[in-house]
Amino acid sequence: VQLQASGGGLVQAGGSLRLSCAASLRTFSTYTVGWFRQAPGKERDFVAGITWSDGDTYYANSVKGRFTISRDNAKSTVYLQMNSLKPEDTAVYYCAARKSIIIATGRELYDYWGQGTLVTVSS
Repeated sequence: VQLQASGGGLVQAGGSLRLSCAASLRTFSTYTVGWFRQAPGKERDFVAGITWSDGDTYYANSVKGRFTISRDNAKSTVYLQMNSLKPEDTAVYYCAARKSIIIATGRELYDYWGQGTLVTVSS
């Protein structure tokens, strides 16, 4: 499984960005995809996850109400819409996949990782 994350960039506080995670799999129904982020000097933390089969979602408390994860089956792509961005959202964002229908928040539970895309939010 190959994952390609894109869409990062520089945005002012209060602005929006949409990240994309394109997957090489054609049959994704038994997978869950998650977004993680890693700020400088900090650990890689869970942000949001979605089950491919029925679109169930789960969010970290820090982004709930501001970020939305979604998927496009036809394009094998998962999106992370980020609104009301804050400087503390600045990080490298990674998408990851695991062969399970259960969303997990631990990064060690994900088997496949994309290369990361940098999001910088200026104050």
